[in-house]
Amino acid sequence: MITDAVFYAIAIPAVLLSGISKGGLSGLGALAVPMMALVISPAQAAGLMLPILCLMDLFGLWAYRKTWSRSQMRVLLPGSLMGIGIGVLAFGHLNDDAVRVLIGLIAVLFSINQWLKPLLQQQLLEASPPSGAKGLFWSGVAGFTSFVAHAGGPPVLIYLLPLRMEKMLLAGTTVMFFGVVNYVKLIPYFWLGQLNMANVSTSLALAPLAPIGIWMGVWLTKRVSEKLFYRVSFFMLFLAGVKLLYDGMTGLGAI
Repeated sequence: MITDAVFYAIAIPAVLLSGISKGGLSGLGALAVPMMALVISPAQAAGLMLPILCLMDLFGLWAYRKTWSRSQMRVLLPGSLMGIGIGVLAFGHLNDDAVRVLIGLIAVLFSINQWLKPLLQQQLLEASPPSGAKGLFWSGVAGFTSFVAHAGGPPVLIYLLPLRMEKMLLAGTTVMFFGVVNYVKLIPYFWLGQLNMANVSTSLALAPLAPIGIWMGVWLTKRVSEKLFYRVSFFMLFLAGVKLLYDGMTGLGAI
């Protein structure tokens, strides 16, 4: 079990941010592994976060058990399973920093594109039509990035946010989606040795923070206006992208 006080000073807010993301304000969850990777290896950070995420999913799935889009889940799940499969096959051959740069670049460019559109006030109210091809592609990217760094939020939000679903329906759909994805990931994580005793014992120490973070996320999601909800979601997506991009480029020696 990790006993370093500096680790817990970073891990505690990281777990709370993941809980808030699971509670509905999607985007913050992508910051957890990069934050922990400041003091431990990215692989260990991903390994100890997965049991916590699965615990959070139980609370999130209960909170949103009646509020999620079945039609969108039918689009998203097949792609996510393919993405996880690619992640399993590529395990050990991946450059963590290159993956961070890719995820971060996608998230940042998408957020900036939304902000620079003309007549932003009106366009925030317009919805894009659902697309099976786009949903399959972005959920595949989300499955892959979720497997390697628990950073599937930005890719799946790139598909879901333009649909302009009702805020609680969007929150419930993302919670349901990542609930399934995370429990599927338990199998390859165990097989690849990522669920070792050091990671699991540290996860148990951080586990009491899971319901607190979930409650904070649900409380915030229910009380903010729909327009503010989308503005905050895009901003969180941007912040997650900047963090991932900076960490990846730093690791690659580009900055």
